[in-house]
Amino acid sequence: MNSVASTDSTPNADDFNAPGNWRLAALDALRECNPAAKAEAVCALQALAQAGMSCGAPNWEPKRELDAPAGLPGRPDRPELVDPRQLRRRSMSTPQGRAVLLHALAHIEFNAINLALDAVWRFAGMPETFYADWLTVAAEEAYHFSLLNARLADYGHAYGDFPAHNGLWEMCERTRDDVLARMALVPRVLEARGLDVAPPIRARLKQAGDDESAAVLDVILRDEVGHVRIGNRWFRHLCDVRGLDPHAAWLALAEQYRAPRMRGPFNFEARRSAGFDDTELETLAAQDASGDAADEGSRTGDGSEK
Repeated sequence: MNSVASTDSTPNADDFNAPGNWRLAALDALRECNPAAKAEAVCALQALAQAGMSCGAPNWEPKRELDAPAGLPGRPDRPELVDPRQLRRRSMSTPQGRAVLLHALAHIEFNAINLALDAVWRFAGMPETFYADWLTVAAEEAYHFSLLNARLADYGHAYGDFPAHNGLWEMCERTRDDVLARMALVPRVLEARGLDVAPPIRARLKQAGDDESAAVLDVILRDEVGHVRIGNRWFRHLCDVRGLDPHAAWLALAEQYRAPRMRGPFNFEARRSAGFDDTELETLAAQDASGDAADEGSRTGDGSEK
């Protein structure tokens, strides 16, 4: 890993112009396999970039195209990655069941670090604030991961102890050639799903007497609203630049890239806070209703077969 921290307590513009720019440093962090080292590198880089931008010395090199190395993202040997259908749900009434849940959440946050870092290094030609936004997201995801890993340790486990799936990174791979598709489908579909599921998970943890883990979910939900809002803002910016209608573009991209169909219940309050408008929320509700009707038809034998 390249060093991303400055040792000068009184930084000036020259301190932020090292040959390896901040997007390259984000790529270095993405390649790091050790989760703790990755989180540390991300937080150090975010602090460096924040200080550099406040000094008027950004070092993003936004026009520079970077080559993709092999082996992305960096990840530890464990957890074992399996088909999502192989992952069994366990009751949160038992400590083991809660540990499995916390591990699944930690895996989501570890992937979210990688997704945000990938946006920083991969997409040249964006405004500098785009890179700053996604590096801030990466640092907050690293904090979430550390909170969940600490709770796992309280249960006698660590990240890697249980199998997990690779669905989040697979969408990252599918959208690697188009920043509009990335903004449309990762923050606005996959990450926005966390806004819906966090409250019921929190309630179940509280019911099981795990107030500390429930408090971690409060932190994550608060921050994820901001992350999805960032995704919404950049999605709409890109639609404006390309002369596209955001609603039509979102639906077309979801179909083109085979995004998972969203099913309710939805956290409409959090989604509104994250920047979804009424038309988008009505579309989600309609998709959910049509999915329910299709499910009912298949159960009664009235559904059409393909």
